[in-house]
Amino acid sequence: MIYAVLVLLGLCFGSFVNALVWRLHEHKDWVKGRSICVHCKRELAAKDLVPVASWLWLRGKCRYCRKPISAQYPLVETATALLFTGSYIVWPLVLTGSQVAVFALWLVLLVGLMALLVYDLRWMLLPDKLIIPLTGVAAVQALIIILGSSHTLRALVDVALAVAIGGGLFYVLFQVSGGKWIGGGDVKLGGLLGIIAGTPARSLLLIFLAAVLGSLASLPLLASKRLKPKSVIPFGPFLILGVIIVVLFGGQILDWYEQLFSLGV
Repeated sequence: MIYAVLVLLGLCFGSFVNALVWRLHEHKDWVKGRSICVHCKRELAAKDLVPVASWLWLRGKCRYCRKPISAQYPLVETATALLFTGSYIVWPLVLTGSQVAVFALWLVLLVGLMALLVYDLRWMLLPDKLIIPLTGVAAVQALIIILGSSHTLRALVDVALAVAIGGGLFYVLFQVSGGKWIGGGDVKLGGLLGIIAGTPARSLLLIFLAAVLGSLASLPLLASKRLKPKSVIPFGPFLILGVIIVVLFGGQILDWYEQLFSLGV
């Protein structure tokens, strides 16, 4: 039953992400107004807004003007549903007590992170209207974790150092390059993800994973000449993928690394 609920919630919130991203870019109200076709501006009926199913039924075209609807819509909806369900399946701690609240806030963060990922991919921007409220949500989640820790002061220091690493490193790169290597949004995102990562080791791990994922995505494009050496690609999506991996698998990855180190490998 819980899986069906998470899939349904993920699909619905994935649809919300698509609407939120477009409304933010068009400077429209987040919650007021009906959804419209981006081509003909016709208001969409409820039957046109069923996550994934409507896109498939309409064969990826608007019911009214017949112009194509981006595959972004079903992809984001499906990805959000998978992340919701997958997070529940592999959540590293037992979901009792305060961990229920931590997990619920993680789902909220996932929605916002998906919106940031899509926005950065499309327009190479990380809007403050998303980063600032998400930072507040992450801070609440971190506070719950800190208060529930048997070593409260150490947990607090860990979060502070994680933020210093996440945001501080990108701030230095931003200042040194004059904003040519990374944007100011990446600095703010780094601080946000540092809060979510929670410890210095996890913060460093997410940066490492983001760099690896960015390289893996760029090299084939460079080899096929679809991407030029001087081309700029958004780094935010890779940071976001990195923190998702860290939250869900960071403990296992760090334990594996420590075992290798102890064996002298």
